[in-house]
Order: sequence, then C-alpha cells, then structure tokens
Amino acid sequence: MPIFFQHQINEFTRLGVWKIEETEDFFKRNVPAHRDVTHPHKRLQHLAGRFLLQFLFPDFPYDLIQIADTRKPFLPDERYHFSISHCGDYAAAIVSSKSRVGVDVEEPKEKILSIVNKFISAQEKNIFGIDDISTTGTNFRTPTLIWSAKESVFKWYGEGAVDFKQHIQLASCKKSEEAITCFFAKTHASLTIEYRIFDELVLTWVVGDV
Repeated sequence: MPIFFQHQINEFTRLGVWKIEETEDFFKRNVPAHRDVTHPHKRLQHLAGRFLLQFLFPDFPYDLIQIADTRKPFLPDERYHFSISHCGDYAAAIVSSKSRVGVDVEEPKEKILSIVNKFISAQEKNIFGIDDISTTGTNFRTPTLIWSAKESVFKWYGEGAVDFKQHIQLASCKKSEEAITCFFAKTHASLTIEYRIFDELVLTWVVGDV
C-alpha cells in the first residue's frame, strides 16, 4: 500500500499523501469518477485523490460530492470538509469533520522562479531569506513552499477571487515547528499553515474557520 505520508492532525482531521503506483482499474473498483477527465494521467490523479478521502475516513460519502462554481468539490450537508491536491505521481487529501481545510502538494521546479514577483511580496522575500531570487541557484524549495502555502489558503477559502500577493500575507516561518503564520486579508483571519518538505515534494495544509 503506497501511502507516502499520513498525519492525524487532531481528533477530527486527517491528512494523507498517496504515491500513485496502481492502475486506473484499481481505483475505479473503489472510486466513482465525478467528472470527465480525458487525459489518462490526470484521470489517475483524480481517482487517487478521491480514493484517499475514504482511506482517511471510511464512511466518506463519495456519491454526495458536488462541484461549486469555483470548481471546489464539497458535500452539501458539510458532514466533512475536504480538500484534494495532486502533482506528478502523488495525490494528497485532507478531511475534517469540524473545520474548513485546504491542502496543496507541489514538486519544486525551476519554472517557479519566473513568477515569484507575482505572488511573493518584498516583506515575504525578507522573511524567507530570498531577497535576491537569482541567488537561490538550484534550490527551488523555498519559492515552491511559499506558493504551496498560499495555494492551501486559497483552497481553504474556496470562494475564488484571491490575489496571492495582496490577500495572502505570510508573516513568519517557524522552521523548527514546520509552520508559517499568515494573515488572510479577505476575511481578516489569522491562520497557521503547516508544512513538510520531502526530497521531491513540498506539502502544505491549513485547518481553521473562515
């Protein structure tokens, strides 16, 4: 069973990352697809993400999932709040019976350097020690971490129309706790974004009220 990472965040909230090594048929035996995905690998990612929901909470009701206008999947009765992310051969999911959640998983790649000024403020560059982005060399993990952290907040919010630079303001990074503090300007919420950095993967998540 290729569970790559698993974390019991609290009594009500669980997180998992799955390394996709199975065939599409494996997932289709367990998971109904809720939308047409034509690309084979993207379809595999889609199925693996939904498979994780019931892996984390066995009574998760797949058949009740709906898609909002913002493309966020949700359960109408809010029995569970959940978020799914995928990249490459990995799928991540977070599920909570109490709180809104957001998760993001990314593979650090050089192309992130070309857009840093679109989503990272001058203050954030200072906080994370990347004042001169050209000096980061082949280390793309820090810019990827910042992007992923903001993507998790975006998914947690779920209402769309978010400016990553203006609305999602990262205030500090506590490396010893693997946590980033954040102010979300749209709702004036103070958030803690937790993260893990692996050899080939960056994982971030948010749990909290809007």
